[in-house]
Parts: sequence; C-alpha cells; structure tokens
Amino acid sequence: MLQNPRHQEGQGLVEYALILVLVAVVVIVILALLGPAIGNIFSNIINSLNPTPTPTPVPGN
Repeated sequence: MLQNPRHQEGQGLVEYALILVLVAVVVIVILALLGPAIGNIFSNIINSLNPTPTPTPVPGN
C-alpha cells in the first residue's frame, strides 16, 4: 500500500507542531517556577547600577 506524499508531509508538520507545543509548555513551567528569582536578580543588578541616595541627617533635628 502506497502512501500519498502529501499525507506524509502533513504528518511531519503535526509532529513538529507537537514538539513546538511541548517546548513551549516546558519553557512556561520553568519561567513560572524561576520567574521570581530571575526578577530578584535583575532588581539587584539595577539597584547596584543606580543606587538610591541615602538622606543625610540634618544637625539640630
């Protein structure tokens, strides 16, 4: 029994789509788990590059 080449192309396309969906799900799960930690790292980097000035105490207060 011979298969239609267009059927094989469609099957390959579905396989690639399933792999792409699987990769997307894995990336979303990883970002959901590590998102806060990554956000903290970027916040620390930004704070070290642009520190907020500490107010100087005024004598007599």
